[in-house]
Amino acid sequence: MNRDYSMLLKTPLTQVLGCRYPIVQTAMGWVADANLVIATTKAGGFGFLAGATIEPQQLEPEIRRVIEATGGSNFGLNFHMFQENAAQCVDLAIQYRLRAVSYGRGPDKKTIARFKQAGVLCIPTVGALKHAVKAVELGADLITIQGGEGGGHTGGVPTTILLPQVLDAVKVPVIAAGGYSTGRGLAAALAAGASGIAMGTRFLMTTDAPTPRPTQQRYVDVSDPQQIRVTTAVDGMRHRMIDNPFIRRLESAGPVGRLAIALRSAWAWKAQTGMSFGHMFGVLRQALREDPGSVSQTVMSANQPVLLQRSMVQGLPDEGILPSGQVAAAIGSLQSCEEVIHSIAAEAEECLARLYAPLEARARVVA
Repeated sequence: MNRDYSMLLKTPLTQVLGCRYPIVQTAMGWVADANLVIATTKAGGFGFLAGATIEPQQLEPEIRRVIEATGGSNFGLNFHMFQENAAQCVDLAIQYRLRAVSYGRGPDKKTIARFKQAGVLCIPTVGALKHAVKAVELGADLITIQGGEGGGHTGGVPTTILLPQVLDAVKVPVIAAGGYSTGRGLAAALAAGASGIAMGTRFLMTTDAPTPRPTQQRYVDVSDPQQIRVTTAVDGMRHRMIDNPFIRRLESAGPVGRLAIALRSAWAWKAQTGMSFGHMFGVLRQALREDPGSVSQTVMSANQPVLLQRSMVQGLPDEGILPSGQVAAAIGSLQSCEEVIHSIAAEAEECLARLYAPLEARARVVA
């Protein structure tokens, strides 16, 4: 049996997305800009622009930058239907015939039908089996499953359990995310039945990411996966991030104290959050009538883009939040997207070659 090992990384994902390697760069807020997507695309991966955090007036120029630099629209756009410019994201993805869109809280069947008519693939990200099944019912072309090891808003099911569950339940290609940064991981995912892997933290920790060096260094310095933990203190939902003073203050405060932190946060960055003295007074009055804990979660949830800006744009990792997969603890240095993608691909091919070697040996004996 003569096997071309370069073909071992050709999967349904590479076939439909048109990339060389089954490696997807996810759309991290304030991180996945045109430069990162360009670097990912040129290295043979598939990148998503973070449409949820790109200013509406900058979104089309960012899309055009990637097209001009890579010579085509072989990349994706991420967005959420609850963001104010969701309709703009949908229209631009269709107008420029982008290869794919990704989303969490997804569009309805009518919008998905528009994408399909335009040839834009729909690739939602889910963290639970029932959400994967529902996404396919709505028309998803591929599914990205993120295990609990993944960064940011994440579920509680590990990738090793969630992946086989979803593979058994759906008939579309499945992309595995949560805990991947090596060629061994890619080989394991392919051997399990996935069509590729998606990585966020690994691409954030590259020299092509726009993330300020002080923030990136915080990621590099983490050596214990337990320092990258889940908290519900930000908005009441499961959030995996690197432990820092801001999160510890939130967690140690009571409901009223948490509301005070939320309001101080909004007031400090009032230009971005729209907080005014009148608004602050209204929130306080609402909290007195209702539950200070739930009101603080609402305010902090609205502050999240600004909290991300503090760390991911302004380079102040102790004053914002640091979403991260646990895999950051296994990454000790910054590399370029090209180095990351090519090293992962080479290692995966070696692993798969060793896996198939006994089969080849037996085939030669039989022949």
